[in-house]
Amino acid sequence: MAEDFLATMAASSRRRVEAAKVQLSQSELTASLVDLPAPPALQLSERGFDVIAEMKLRSPALGQLANTNDDSADARIRAYVQGGAAAISVLTEPDRFDGSLDHLRAASALRVVRQSTDGRARRIPTMRKDFLVDPYQVLEARAAGAGGVLLIVRMLDDHSLSLLCETALSQQLFVLIETFDRADIERAERLIDRFRSASTLLLIGINSRDLVSLQVVPDRLETLVSELPTSVPRVAESGVVTTADAARMARVGYDLALIGGALMQAADPAAHLAAMLDAARSAAEQRRSAARA
Repeated sequence: MAEDFLATMAASSRRRVEAAKVQLSQSELTASLVDLPAPPALQLSERGFDVIAEMKLRSPALGQLANTNDDSADARIRAYVQGGAAAISVLTEPDRFDGSLDHLRAASALRVVRQSTDGRARRIPTMRKDFLVDPYQVLEARAAGAGGVLLIVRMLDDHSLSLLCETALSQQLFVLIETFDRADIERAERLIDRFRSASTLLLIGINSRDLVSLQVVPDRLETLVSELPTSVPRVAESGVVTTADAARMARVGYDLALIGGALMQAADPAAHLAAMLDAARSAAEQRRSAARA
């Protein structure tokens, strides 16, 4: 069944949560966050398109993507920032993606910055990407220095989805709400409406990967973009590989793309990311010009 992959990931995630709570209770974890500085904010470009660049060592669909050498990981993250990434997504799932909270801590500790248009240096936030099922994991992300988290609608009932979102927003984390189909989008819209006062911290995405084959479904991103609410930024997830792909996503109405495999496999990730952003932002400007005409 389509849910088998997510069900497996959810079960594994719950086991990780229970093991973590044995080591540190939720009340202790929450207390440790009190004196932390505010997380870095997600700053989107006025040019109309951004990329959340992903750091992941392995993918069930693509296989091994990188080793665990700390220096190479740091260099790749710095390359992502050099290329123009608005945020860095870090996989923390250990079984299928070779991820770890330590990777998130290390990425956040780099405190990478970029000069903004107003001349000030702004930190680039990290985002915990995992199969989150418990508010505890959102607090773990905050403790590890993250500025955002990803929540998968399909994995959570409405109560859990709302509770995890509320926890993230209480910690000033941005939330990427991931969907796969129209039913997911309808549930995500209700969530966005509930938290509309914090809409500047919400994003909605469509993942184009099939949950059984783990292959990208052609045209899913284009087919469903018109179903997405326009009150929050819209994110294309999976299947954005080339500059032409990025331009197409901007042309059909996406505001961001979450890009992992293509950047992990690029010989020069900074150059590839910069080229994708240039192509997408040109397409976004053309779309805006056409709308004004």
